[in-house]
Amino acid sequence: MVRKVRQITGLLGPAFVAAVAYVDPGNFAANFSAGAEYGYLLLWVLILANVMAMLVQYLSAKVGIVTGKSLPEVVATKLGRKSRLAYWFQAEVVAAACDLAEVIGGAIALKILFNVPLVIGGIITGAVSLLILATYSRNGQKFYERIILGMLLIMPAGFIVGLFANPPDIASAFSGIIPRLQGRDTILLAVAMLGATIMPHVVYLHSALSRDRHGRLDGDALKRALRVTKIDVGIAMLLAGSVNIAMLLLAASALREVEGIDSLEGIFTALGGVTTPIVAWLFAVALLLSGFASTAVGTQAGEIIMKGLIKKRIHPLLRRTVVITPSLILLTLSVDPTWALIVSQVVLSFGIPFALVPLILISANKKIMGTAVNSHLMNYIITGIVVFVGVLNLVLIYLTINGM
Repeated sequence: MVRKVRQITGLLGPAFVAAVAYVDPGNFAANFSAGAEYGYLLLWVLILANVMAMLVQYLSAKVGIVTGKSLPEVVATKLGRKSRLAYWFQAEVVAAACDLAEVIGGAIALKILFNVPLVIGGIITGAVSLLILATYSRNGQKFYERIILGMLLIMPAGFIVGLFANPPDIASAFSGIIPRLQGRDTILLAVAMLGATIMPHVVYLHSALSRDRHGRLDGDALKRALRVTKIDVGIAMLLAGSVNIAMLLLAASALREVEGIDSLEGIFTALGGVTTPIVAWLFAVALLLSGFASTAVGTQAGEIIMKGLIKKRIHPLLRRTVVITPSLILLTLSVDPTWALIVSQVVLSFGIPFALVPLILISANKKIMGTAVNSHLMNYIITGIVVFVGVLNLVLIYLTINGM
């Protein structure tokens, strides 16, 4: 029994790398903004998004294990040259939007903790992400996963302490489970929260991580790997989802009546005043770890996307330099960082259908997936997710154009 448990736990890991991207600085901005401004109103969005993320990440991992290829590699075999280039471009734009949130978040955390200028903080965040990513290789994948997992486990400490000091109102929290919205601003936040939870670039990445960990499998080995992957995804997404929900609950219980919660620095100050300084500092540490880890994961995802779709690879330092430039420009121009974080998550949300539609078509294709092909029920559920996100985005565009 003990040996079997060790074998299973030894195979866990890829989903935790994906999960750290689900608690990136964009989540901090979106979740704390939603909780501080609207209380528990949008709690249902986080719960729904986390359930959807579990399904999506499992399908991504399954494609990698069954085909022995990353999702971008499989997509590339189905597209012509021009289509591949267009698809690659949108995927890179979405990944860059995510990177924007991660670098800015890390820079803000360094400013809060050590008074480092934002631009310098952005550079440091990019450099640390490269150091973390340097530990990843086929032989060193487990070590890399442990680094990421360690960061992920530290992040919720401050939120847990804060919730003990300011417990949420149970009745109000349960009312937040009922789906409802209140105008354009809540739609914007809901889209941002979805974009921060279902990460298109991590959908591409997870297939490659599972492929690297398990290789291409069939028969009993495939069945065993898929069972372990379900456990891996379930635990990882539950952990990430709990962190996100804790953020919103803490903001709703501690910051609902506090004015001036319009930035991550403002959240830090408010937490220190309403709860205790230790909660505020733990919040800043969690934000910093989130920026470091998710930036490393984002850089890795960008490499997987490029290699899979256009069979090109550039040096990680060059990629890091190119991708980090927009973030540094925004920091130099003193653009509101929290606003930039939320907008970046909206861009991510618009990229979700481009990742999920191919995932549905591939995982539902019996010629590709064999005995691991999706059930009809799974296809209906994933299709519903794509339609739901698409409709929400269209409503946001309509309301924005009409100035509501």
